[in-house]
Amino acid sequence: MLRSAAFVSALLAVCLANQAAMAGKRVALVIGNSSYQNVAALTNPVHDAAAVTEMFKNASFDLVESRRDLTSQEMRRALRDFGDKARGADIAVIYFAGHGLEVDGTNYVVPVDAVLERDADVDDEAVSLNRILVAAEPATKLRLIILDACRDNPFTKKMKRTVAARSLGRGLVGVEANRPNTFIAFAAKEGSTAADGDGQNSPFSTALLKHLTRPGLDIRKAFGYVRDDVMSATGNQQEPYTTNSLGGNDVALVPAPAAAPAANDNANAEIRRDYELAERVGTKEAWDSFVAAHPSGFYADLAKAQRNKLAAETARIEATEKARLAAEEQARLAAEGAKASEQAKAVAQSKAAEEAKLAAEKKTQVEDAKVAAAERAKAAEDARLAGEKARMEAEKAAASKAASGIAPTAMAVPTADKPDAAKSTGPAVAARTPGQANPDATRSNQPAQPDLPRLLQTELRRVGCKSGEIDGEWNASSRRALSSFNDHAGTKFDVKLASTDALDAVKAKTGRVCPLDCERGFRAEGDHCVKITCDAGYVLGSNGSCQKRPPQVTQRERHAPASPRHKCFVYNGASVCE
Repeated sequence: MLRSAAFVSALLAVCLANQAAMAGKRVALVIGNSSYQNVAALTNPVHDAAAVTEMFKNASFDLVESRRDLTSQEMRRALRDFGDKARGADIAVIYFAGHGLEVDGTNYVVPVDAVLERDADVDDEAVSLNRILVAAEPATKLRLIILDACRDNPFTKKMKRTVAARSLGRGLVGVEANRPNTFIAFAAKEGSTAADGDGQNSPFSTALLKHLTRPGLDIRKAFGYVRDDVMSATGNQQEPYTTNSLGGNDVALVPAPAAAPAANDNANAEIRRDYELAERVGTKEAWDSFVAAHPSGFYADLAKAQRNKLAAETARIEATEKARLAAEEQARLAAEGAKASEQAKAVAQSKAAEEAKLAAEKKTQVEDAKVAAAERAKAAEDARLAGEKARMEAEKAAASKAASGIAPTAMAVPTADKPDAAKSTGPAVAARTPGQANPDATRSNQPAQPDLPRLLQTELRRVGCKSGEIDGEWNASSRRALSSFNDHAGTKFDVKLASTDALDAVKAKTGRVCPLDCERGFRAEGDHCVKITCDAGYVLGSNGSCQKRPPQVTQRERHAPASPRHKCFVYNGASVCE
């Protein structure tokens, strides 16, 4: 029975050891664009891409494609080829570092040869996020897209806008992962930009290298750690943004290490108690008894080391005593003038005893070192068991809280319905107004409070209710824009403050809400203002419509004095009165 149990344990250990090798196929495409031809070059993307490439290779990915400074044609070909290689893969990862931009709600990454003079050029010169998603589509378990492309883009500052209502955002716009098993990560959230940092790698890629391929770590938790590190490194100025459509199971880029078969906790506890009892007795007989009861295992090896140490110490004491007696005998014979043969024999015995003593001392030192190493191993095992126990208790407590509906303290965040929200030092953010729906404050895509004004301004401009600059300040122009939205959408949001309810309502509108406001002499035609032209004999009236031109009178007629007693008229250019 015992042999059978040992065999099953050994077989289970072999199966678990092969678990990582049996993990599904994982492929990655890493692109770093630095040498831009029409704007200033970037320093970090090629370094970031090189480090990320090495990270995936160290994580034993089946395929890691690493590309640098791709043109538009090369980037499209690389994505097409990667889509073919991702077929049959469980996990497909695409990482891009370089310039990116948002035009009219669509995100694009920029090849190094892009010429973006107008907003309409992006479809020809840049590569959309949707095209990147298509390349990762064949993977079955996870499609991970990482965009380290939220830098302050010089292209948007020079681009001409061909459609007045088309938005050119700062950084990239937040999107929803609407394809199954998809995870999209941005270096910075909507409306903000990412820092390159002072080192060779950006804060975002530095955090990725630290957490992304930790064995067994769920990708959602990994990017949570990435977010914390980036926030800390940038003084809360940069906050990464993620969106996903994953299910309830953990998804890790690297499988968890194979766990050894779980030991019987009760048996280990009994063995430990027996070991501590033998240690208190401290005799060779006590250690012999322990080894006889537990002939193998961690504590058996430790007990044997203690027994050997005790035996070596006993041998050292005996050898030291023999050496002392031999030296005394040698001295006595020399003092008594004994025969030379007897003295020579005593000298040899004394020398042999001294050598035995030195050997015993050396043996004792060796056994002491072994016991010290065993004690360190025991301390490490004790610490591991204590940590495992603490972890299990923490998980049990968290599960208990979750089951009772109590959120963990570390996850609690102030919402707009709580007084703590008013303590924000950023721009004012409104609480829920009476009569409006209560937003879900725990949504993962809820924007941070300080960025609400900028996001709401962006959306108001998209639906045609705001003109002018998106500056993140909730000023008179912003209040007029929200008031116009209320008038035309039938809402009643408080215009004094930017609110999450207002942002959600404006985002829900897919087209123009506020009519196009054109200057006098122009009329709205679609999304453009067109100059009004009147036919011959008609002029533009004060109400903006064409009216018949009034009859002209001569200067003399206009100023001729009128008399109630005379009737005057003009004849051949002269005024005649009757």
